[in-house]
Amino acid sequence: MVALSMTTFPWFVTPSNKTRRVNRYSGMAFASIENPCLGVKVGEGLGNLPRVTLTSSHGSEAELYLFGGCVTSWKVGNKDLLFVRPDAVFNGQKPISGGIPHCFPQFGPGQMQQHGFARNMHWSIVNSENVEGNPTITLKLNDGPYSRSMWDYAFQALYKVTLEKKTLLTELIVTNTDQKPFSFTTALHTYFSASVSGASVRGLKGCKTLNKDPDPKNPIEGKEERDTVTFPGFVDCVYLDAPRELLLDNGLGDTISIKNTK
Repeated sequence: MVALSMTTFPWFVTPSNKTRRVNRYSGMAFASIENPCLGVKVGEGLGNLPRVTLTSSHGSEAELYLFGGCVTSWKVGNKDLLFVRPDAVFNGQKPISGGIPHCFPQFGPGQMQQHGFARNMHWSIVNSENVEGNPTITLKLNDGPYSRSMWDYAFQALYKVTLEKKTLLTELIVTNTDQKPFSFTTALHTYFSASVSGASVRGLKGCKTLNKDPDPKNPIEGKEERDTVTFPGFVDCVYLDAPRELLLDNGLGDTISIKNTK
């Protein structure tokens, strides 16, 4: 299996302003929703963690956990296009390793813990809806003592997940509810199911690269010259200014269009 992640972007947000990120793919107390709409079910998942199941009338299905606001499954037909590590822990203490974890308000290492705190917190359900058989769930995350111990700002993050026949649409909106501006980086750190020997990505030709292998602390700058990027061995490479659409051939018979809007 190989894990591929979306590009991250820095944001600067003033009080009451909003920033929106859209990606399209072609407390421990049990949270509930009083009147879930058709195709939305809230139940108990692994480790007794609250889990939301989305079922489209067109046959696709997705699952997400309120801990970390993490999508862990996206099935088109009977095939799951996402990957969760076999050693992933569902205990409400450590981030879920796989699916679509959040990186907020920091991507990678920095002044706080790796990838920030959003993947370590419990999100709540705001509402759900169903339009023409396509279910949607919206989650919310606010600052609290845990987040403020690392990042002393007031904020609100809304995460909307919509399941369509062959598309999973995710939208993250961050609002500054503080009296002072703040900046942050964010990403939806997606793990796709793939065959290492057969996977490839198109659309990165011409991008500036930062090759972190063999020395992650001193990446080697370069430029992608290939039309199709393959993974013949270990790869740890960052692509800068990636286009808004990439095509992933997962080597398992699927071609996934990955689109990003910022």
